[in-house]
Amino acid sequence: MRVILPMPGNETFAANLAAAGGWRLGELETRRFPDGESYVRILSDVRGCGVEIVCTLARPDDAFLPLIFAADAARDLGATEVNLVAPYLAYMRQDRRFKPGEAITSRSFARLVSATFDRLTTIDPHLHRYRALSDLYDIDGQVLHAASVLADWIAAEVRDPLIIGPDEESEQWVSAVAARVGAPHVVLRKIRHGDRDVEIAVPDLSRFRARRPVLIDDIASSGRTLIEAARQLPAQGLARPVCAVVHGVFAADAYDQLSAVAGRIVSTDSVPHPSNAIPLAPLVSAALARGGEAEGPVRRRRPPEPVDPVELAGVESFPASDPPGWTTGG
Repeated sequence: MRVILPMPGNETFAANLAAAGGWRLGELETRRFPDGESYVRILSDVRGCGVEIVCTLARPDDAFLPLIFAADAARDLGATEVNLVAPYLAYMRQDRRFKPGEAITSRSFARLVSATFDRLTTIDPHLHRYRALSDLYDIDGQVLHAASVLADWIAAEVRDPLIIGPDEESEQWVSAVAARVGAPHVVLRKIRHGDRDVEIAVPDLSRFRARRPVLIDDIASSGRTLIEAARQLPAQGLARPVCAVVHGVFAADAYDQLSAVAGRIVSTDSVPHPSNAIPLAPLVSAALARGGEAEGPVRRRRPPEPVDPVELAGVESFPASDPPGWTTGG
């Protein structure tokens, strides 16, 4: 028997997942003590059951300790295994030490999760320089890819689309979405100067004026890439674009700014948001039922990098301009 146990804010996703898989939906009680500490109580019987705790990890800091407490309680109460379903997986951005003394939080977070759960299931993690989730996590991991459900939504909802990717590195992912839709595609050129400073170069798209542009990306956090691209398309005679993303994080006022230049914004329900229009529960339930690694195109931000020889020496990713003294004889 499998029990689907939602953390606060994940009840809808968990209910859809339980219904899709024919599993039992569990119940959890959480609250804060006056001093800010967390109270966690599992209200469902989990003894002898495999437990899938559902917790999207956008804005993870407040949610993480209750998640760990719930997992530990489930194991104490006799669950045969305790797994994490994290539709959005946090702490993938800091994947190297850019300045001396920085925490490589992707590794720290992975160690904490790996010490608590038996298995991790997630969708399109932000891999950056890592080749696979197994480079970080010491537990079984199941990585699912939302390109197919994104493509199916576009095919059903957008007439005569032009699929547009945010940068050259998205070419393979975007071409797979376009092929499934049966539509042409292009990719833009992106130069990122900072978290909120993005330069976008748009090629000549005049031959596609009769088509509806659809900007796709795996994640919209600051939203600068989508905002800048959407601003430029009407100058070439195209309609305001549909923006379709896997993970709609939409930090600060990103959604409002994008709404001002986009015709429509949709996201999967990996992160609860008013833009949610593409359910992931069928994808996740099928993967949980079959087990193993999912197939599908991976949206990579940059090619994986070879292991830095400095890391092998025990100092991880110090900038070449500022190496530790012992590496130069200083």
